[in-house]
Amino acid sequence: MTSKQRVLDTLNHKQPDRLPIDIGGTAVTGMHVSCVAELRDYYGLEKRPAKVSDPFQMLGLIEEDLQEAIGTDVVNVSAGNNLFGFRQENWKEWRAPWGQEVLVPGDFNTTEDDENFYIYPGGDMSVPPSGKLPKSSYFADAIIRQEEIDDDNLNPEDNLEEFTIYSEDEINRHVVAVTEAAKSGKAVLAALGGTALGDIALVPAPFLKAPKGIRDVAEWYMSTALRPEYIEEVFDKQTQIALKNLEAINNKVGTLIDAVYVCGTDFGTQIATFCSKDTFRELYLPYYKRVTDWIHKNTGWKTFKHSCGAIEPFMPLLIEAGIDIINPVQCSATGMDPELLKEKYGADLTFWGGGVDTQQVMPFGTPAEVREQVLERCEIFGKNGGFMFSAVHNIQGKTPVANIAAMIDAVNEFNGR
Repeated sequence: MTSKQRVLDTLNHKQPDRLPIDIGGTAVTGMHVSCVAELRDYYGLEKRPAKVSDPFQMLGLIEEDLQEAIGTDVVNVSAGNNLFGFRQENWKEWRAPWGQEVLVPGDFNTTEDDENFYIYPGGDMSVPPSGKLPKSSYFADAIIRQEEIDDDNLNPEDNLEEFTIYSEDEINRHVVAVTEAAKSGKAVLAALGGTALGDIALVPAPFLKAPKGIRDVAEWYMSTALRPEYIEEVFDKQTQIALKNLEAINNKVGTLIDAVYVCGTDFGTQIATFCSKDTFRELYLPYYKRVTDWIHKNTGWKTFKHSCGAIEPFMPLLIEAGIDIINPVQCSATGMDPELLKEKYGADLTFWGGGVDTQQVMPFGTPAEVREQVLERCEIFGKNGGFMFSAVHNIQGKTPVANIAAMIDAVNEFNGR
């Protein structure tokens, strides 16, 4: 099978010739840039600085030679700006606080003090910074720039500033990116933008120079209970815009796309869900369903939903909402037992992740422990298709390269390679 055929069989719950792999393919299945550099050295690939593909999470770009060494079967398309509002181009050298020489986009402009590097929206240093990278850390944090809220004058349009109908130039950028990705022979997962209902990474709007509306994370969460009509109006208008953009892309290159990233809103903590099932059904499900219904009616795409945490109680609701793929499958969270998930929901959901724990086993375990968990998870999730091997979310900085290699070797062992 080709990579594309293998993934399509998996997404259609057929048993492929081997488990397909996504390691480093997306912003939620990625790898810290320091790990990317170490893995390149491990495989003896050409010596060159690793590129920062996501300056918020400090993920590294998995270039084609490393993709081949890993054996990944999917390529991600994200033709818009990154979370700081600039494009991944015009690369330049930068020394990260952990001492690594990396390549960053040309508009990645920073200032610093004794404790932090500060990152600017759109690279514009004439406005306040929107993110900070602590010198003791391996990833950035958003800076909350919340104006004082006047409930009598709250305008939902302020929380819609970042959601616009694509211009011809934006459509063409997506067309070029999707077309190039399809040439790889791998499955194409597209992040088309605009559908992320309440994604907490987007609420502070680190890509906007002067964000308005509700931009404090805590205030946003409280608003889902205190200002539900406001949130619903934001979601309604956002969904209208998203559907127009999805239609525009589908008209140009729809047949080249295999799955689309619908939303990254997290609904779980380590031990419970963030909200009740009733709240999910009333506030989120109708808008998810409008998006997924359109996709399933008009395209052959599968719908990809990311949510960390203990979300087993929401699995039936996600299925009802038209979600085909769930990620990252955080098996260490309460109620997220792999055998239970596969038995109850494996006929309806593809598990894209869950292959190995990235909180404890990958960073602190031994290669033998990594191998044992990978083989166990492959055995459980891999029956009758419906499993894309990936770690539980991104592989974090300081993860031993021996453990990353052990993960890859174990998947290959399971696949008989």
